[in-house]
Amino acid sequence: MDFKDSLGLVAPELLLSVAGLILLLVAAWVGDKASKAISIAAVAVLVGASFLVGPALANGAVGPDTVAFMGQFRADAFAAFAKILIYLSAGACLMIAPSFFDRYGAMRAEYPILVLFAALGMGIMVSASDLLTLYIGLELNSLAAYVLASFLRTDARSAEAGLKYFVLGALASGILLFGMSLTYGFTGTTSFEGIRVALAGDMSTGALFGVVFVLAGLAFKISAVPFHMWTPDVYEGAPTPVTTFFSTAPKVAALALTMRVALDAFGPQADAWQQIVIFAALASIVVGALGAIGQANIKRLLAYSSINNVGFMLIGLAAATPEGASAMLVYLAIYVAMSLGGFVAVLMLKGEDGEPVEAIADISGLSATRPGLAAALAIIMFSLAGIPPLFGFWGKFVVFQAAVQADMIALAAIGIAASVIGAYYYLKVVKIMYFDEPAGVVTGKSDWAHQAILVITTVFVSPLGFLLTPWLGAHADAAATALFLAV
Repeated sequence: MDFKDSLGLVAPELLLSVAGLILLLVAAWVGDKASKAISIAAVAVLVGASFLVGPALANGAVGPDTVAFMGQFRADAFAAFAKILIYLSAGACLMIAPSFFDRYGAMRAEYPILVLFAALGMGIMVSASDLLTLYIGLELNSLAAYVLASFLRTDARSAEAGLKYFVLGALASGILLFGMSLTYGFTGTTSFEGIRVALAGDMSTGALFGVVFVLAGLAFKISAVPFHMWTPDVYEGAPTPVTTFFSTAPKVAALALTMRVALDAFGPQADAWQQIVIFAALASIVVGALGAIGQANIKRLLAYSSINNVGFMLIGLAAATPEGASAMLVYLAIYVAMSLGGFVAVLMLKGEDGEPVEAIADISGLSATRPGLAAALAIIMFSLAGIPPLFGFWGKFVVFQAAVQADMIALAAIGIAASVIGAYYYLKVVKIMYFDEPAGVVTGKSDWAHQAILVITTVFVSPLGFLLTPWLGAHADAAATALFLAV
């Protein structure tokens, strides 16, 4: 494929790069008074990038025509599925940010630009077909994320969150780099295709250590146990719009990247990494559920919920089959909607003076004072718990079904049993909102953007979401097929 064709395949990345640089110049010339206009422009750019990758997903793009820059980049249907989730969730996170930061006088023109560059890095991550491309995308996303976590400079918790995220992120990057160097040393290539060919026979001990360290570095990015320790502190300390962003777009990118590395580069040695993934899945489910039970802060509770849900998604990866990959993508799409709706609901929990309300005790009796908000939050909590007939149940059902089809009945059974633990803390939040005496704390008004996104996500995770199962399942199947046909 020539250079011109390669440029065509990276059109979304080119759009984000050029738009980000132009908006950066606008921010430098005009200043923070243009922050809202830049945010609107950034949302438009992300929507435009989604339209650019749409045809690849609709057509089930796969094969040599999706490979750019001599095998460094792959713009197939799998990457398109992940990019659409990334761009749309990043755009939604930009829409909810201004009203939050305006209260602190902290809305800066650089905020939407950082999100744009983070989205650019995530797009490169999910299209990476070489370890070097993988690392470039990962660091572009991470460097923007470190700044975003500490964006609210007047808040000590935000500064602490940014510092913790940076230190632990640097450690994870070091682990990942060490694994990549071992993989290169024992396979002689950084290309996923070359690594797959080199691992087709017997795997040496050194290559096994490379696989382990690469997966350990990626486990940090998806906040899987035992590399989850940063998640509750960063989710609680970062500004809530940033936490919303962290729980959606980067989660999609990291999980999609993990899928591509495990199923593409390390595919011939599935027996070696399946044990690691099974342990991480079960440990994440249990630790996430047990850790959430004692939380008094709703953002920390949702952080443990994120760890718990990553465990369920990893069950699909552990199956190491196209059905498992498709199920994982379906769950990921539903999870993005649930997580986005959950954190937007948290943003709408405000006192009379607009002060954010994060203590779970302060939302007691919310159904009496804000019935609409309480109903939406209850639907999202029930969906996160996987209680039918809400759409979150379908995500869990398809990953367990994929595990059973892969003869991993014990894994599915343990996952189903452990999901009961997780239901407790979700139901506790609903019980506090509907059966406790009203605290009268949540009295502030909500922004229109928050209300619109909450309504959309709530409808999506409601029983009406099941109407989308044929459409969502077909696109997830096409994406999973593209991933396995690349092997």
